[in-house]
Amino acid sequence: MGGLFAKIFSSLSPKRKTFQSPPAGYLNPHTTLGELDLHLISEGRHENLWQVLGAHVKRTKEGELIGTAFSVWAPNARNVSLICDNNFWDKSTNPMIPLGPSGVWEIFVPDLGNGVKYKFAIQGRDGRWVDHADPFARQTEIPPHTASIVNESSFVWSDEKWMNARALYQPWRSPVSVYEVHLGSWKSELNYRELAQELGDYLKIHGFTHVEFLPVTEHPYAPSWGYQVTSYFAPTARFGSPDEFRFLVDHLHGVGIGVILDWVPAHFPKDEWALARFDGTALYEHEDPRLGEHPDWGTYIFNFGRNEVRNFLVASALYWLDEFHIDGLRVDAVASMLYLDYSRKDGEWIPNEFGGRENLAAVKLLQETTATAYKRFPGIMMIAEESTAWSGVTKPTSANGLGFGFKWNMGWMHDTLQYLSHEPVHRVYHHNEITFSILYAWSENFLLPLSHDEVVHGKGALVNKFPGDRWQKLATLRALYGFMWAHPGKKLLFMGCEFAQNDEWSSEHSLDWHLTQYQEHSGVQKLIADLNERYKSSPALWQRDVNPEGFQWLVGDDAAGNTLAFIRWSESGEPLVSITNFSPMPHENYRTPLPVGGPWQEVLNSDNPLYGGSGVTNNQIDAVGEECRGFPNSALIRVPPLGTIWLAPRNS
Repeated sequence: MGGLFAKIFSSLSPKRKTFQSPPAGYLNPHTTLGELDLHLISEGRHENLWQVLGAHVKRTKEGELIGTAFSVWAPNARNVSLICDNNFWDKSTNPMIPLGPSGVWEIFVPDLGNGVKYKFAIQGRDGRWVDHADPFARQTEIPPHTASIVNESSFVWSDEKWMNARALYQPWRSPVSVYEVHLGSWKSELNYRELAQELGDYLKIHGFTHVEFLPVTEHPYAPSWGYQVTSYFAPTARFGSPDEFRFLVDHLHGVGIGVILDWVPAHFPKDEWALARFDGTALYEHEDPRLGEHPDWGTYIFNFGRNEVRNFLVASALYWLDEFHIDGLRVDAVASMLYLDYSRKDGEWIPNEFGGRENLAAVKLLQETTATAYKRFPGIMMIAEESTAWSGVTKPTSANGLGFGFKWNMGWMHDTLQYLSHEPVHRVYHHNEITFSILYAWSENFLLPLSHDEVVHGKGALVNKFPGDRWQKLATLRALYGFMWAHPGKKLLFMGCEFAQNDEWSSEHSLDWHLTQYQEHSGVQKLIADLNERYKSSPALWQRDVNPEGFQWLVGDDAAGNTLAFIRWSESGEPLVSITNFSPMPHENYRTPLPVGGPWQEVLNSDNPLYGGSGVTNNQIDAVGEECRGFPNSALIRVPPLGTIWLAPRNS
């Protein structure tokens, strides 16, 4: 009876495929790695590293499946095995082979293809086995599951026209208006394909040139918003497959929107199944916690000085630009990378070889990343979130700069919001806070951010940062936007701020879209759309952003009136004048110098009733030959309360 039951049980059990490991000395005919690849990996110079490490499906010329080649860098491991769906996650079935002293292990598994879940079982020097996700996984399970997935793209791009134009794009002398988005809470429960249509339409209607996504790289902990990355080569599976993310990018390109991604090379989480202690040793991170652990975030810091780790990060940046046609990377937390004593007390950090606090290895990594990215993908943007006075963030690497195209102007953001937090009657004593940014406006190529960081962690919604009653708060917000869009520097606005979201942002639910049915919110939304359209059509506002000759003060010292006015000049000499009154009282018959005489027109007024304003507007402006503040021409102008107006010569 026992034999009969065994036969019955055997017939009902799933058939297990058994893969035989190749004998010693066997050369894998389907390897992804040659001697040159191994040499470049050891030197940290393999720009296409994702093409040789990870999982790669192999097919015949006719397209028939042969199998999948797997490879992983784990130089200090005693043993490495492939575990997957097809071998019942048994580490004894498919042991991998080390490729000499390179530290790379590989195996080819026939008949295994797209969609198979897998990990690498790695035995450290202490004999302990740990199952790790593939550092080069192109697809992952939906968190909290953590397996990697063999991925073979079949996507066909349709953005050739966009990509050809991008190669000639000069962002520093072009309009750049960025809408910052957290994919999970813009409108919750939308996948990549649904986001493509809805977000694409929204961005086009409201005139933004680019969208910036908070990190889409896979991350296990959703409340980190993607800033604790475990998979540097896989878009999060929460919203769909990698090809569906490609569809999103392709569609946005089709409606004329560039795509920027947040990229996080500064640190990574300590999850044992991911990069942490990958081969049983501190492989991707420093062993010494003074270099290898971040005191604020409870994460590991990459060993930027290790060739293979530097290569891993550079390749990750290039991967998104290449495989997903991304138009720019905003590099997160650059300041934390640059300084060895960042957020550390005396005795908690190690000086560099010259006794300084600069992290020279991180500087080298950033320089290599920006230089290589710009070399391979002309027309992209590399953007630094850097909050200190580090010199040369946007200078070329050939001049010993970091090589970024733009730097977030955190000083402008802080000073402007600080000025506007004061009661208007007290702003007379803080006028330098609103004008100070011009003193350093051309020390770097700047992008002005009103980002997610300003509307979380108890900071409240942007509209509620200002004093006064409800109308004054909304008017101040509108005036701020008019001032910001005219100020030198590119623009970035976090989602929800464009319609004056009332509550602090939460990643747990959608924006409060129902508010847009009310005029006080839809008016702000309408203003943003008009600002973007007028901005894009006014070369004076962007052609000379990186040139101080493109800016000229008209009124910079009216502290008592809470008022400032300036000119922006185009390359052809066309002016646009911006005047902002940050007091709640209108200025009637305000004598304002103008650069040329004759008739002028109001091309934008944040106090327009369409936007929810009080309607203090100018129907006719004539600049007469009356000297004012050193200018030969001037006009009497109505400047609205808590408002910004833009003026242009009537013939422009």
